[in-house]
Amino acid sequence: MASYLGKHIHVSIFGQSHSPAIGVTVDGLPAGEQVDLEQLQTFLNRRAPGRSLLSTSRKEDDRPEILSGLVDGVTCGAPLAALIRNTNTRSGDYDNLRDHPRPAHADYTAHVKYGGHQDVAGGGHFSGRLTAPLCVAGGICGQILERRGITIAAHIAAIGGVEDRPFNPMGELRTVLDSVKAAPFPVLEEQAGEKMRAAILAAKEAGDSVGGVVECMISGLPAGVGSPMAQGLESQLAAALFAIPAVKGVEFGEGFQAARMLGSEHNDPFRMENGRVVTESNHAGGILGGISNGMPILFRVAFKPTPSIAKVQQSVSLSRQQEEPLQIVGRHDPCIVPRAVPVVEAAAALVALDALLDRNTDSLSGGDYR
Repeated sequence: MASYLGKHIHVSIFGQSHSPAIGVTVDGLPAGEQVDLEQLQTFLNRRAPGRSLLSTSRKEDDRPEILSGLVDGVTCGAPLAALIRNTNTRSGDYDNLRDHPRPAHADYTAHVKYGGHQDVAGGGHFSGRLTAPLCVAGGICGQILERRGITIAAHIAAIGGVEDRPFNPMGELRTVLDSVKAAPFPVLEEQAGEKMRAAILAAKEAGDSVGGVVECMISGLPAGVGSPMAQGLESQLAAALFAIPAVKGVEFGEGFQAARMLGSEHNDPFRMENGRVVTESNHAGGILGGISNGMPILFRVAFKPTPSIAKVQQSVSLSRQQEEPLQIVGRHDPCIVPRAVPVVEAAAALVALDALLDRNTDSLSGGDYR
């Protein structure tokens, strides 16, 4: 399996949903960077389970133990390693899944690939639980980026057919980005948030689940970051985002809507503003040829409904080679989208910092990156 990403910053995630612990190693972080552990914990709390009626009842503190890489709260150049203990597991809820794979889950494909030796408890290493260490790495990268004027924020764009107002593609005020990151339910319009919450609770009451869309903005990334073709910003962001469980689609700027536009409508005209090149619109989402153009980078990520639902579903018995109904038990999110918002931010932070290092391989210190 490949549970690592990055060119200059190498991130490797390990563990399973119900193993004693999960964790991450981050190699390549610039030395001398202050890491605010309280700020990191606040970021992790946004993703942590068991803090709302809208999420799973499994409750985990998600407090990372930093094993190496920090000295007095400052990166020292050594690989950073962090551990998160799993303390609230009920593995017995998953005993029948070794023989009865859940529809739309990785149970069957894992069984085929690993010959039945995969860990089925909590979904093993296919679980969204593994996004907690991803958030440790991304949260640290986000702090490093913030000190260079680069802000990453996401919000719930849609859940169950209910839509929030989109980010302004030309950019949002810092107060707006900070506010949505601090919100218990990260939307830009509270009325939309109320309808989304109602849709989630209705699905939960019906023993079902709903999916949705997360929209993310990277603000302040300078022009010239990224590379063409396979190493482009879109390519790297898409790879990191598709590593998040339940992601089924990613689009940048106008995305699929661009296919319905004329070139004269989609093209972003250039102009000068205070001595710098800007565009009059941002249909491209801040990326041209895989390289940032200095405008806000804007993308959206589609998440499927949680596969584990209370309704009886059709499955098979792998041992008996016959069709059988499946009743899933255990604790599951009726909608993972609210908790996925910081995960999308974390993945974006990892890619943005890695790409910035690729542009400035000598050092991240002492330069103007805005």
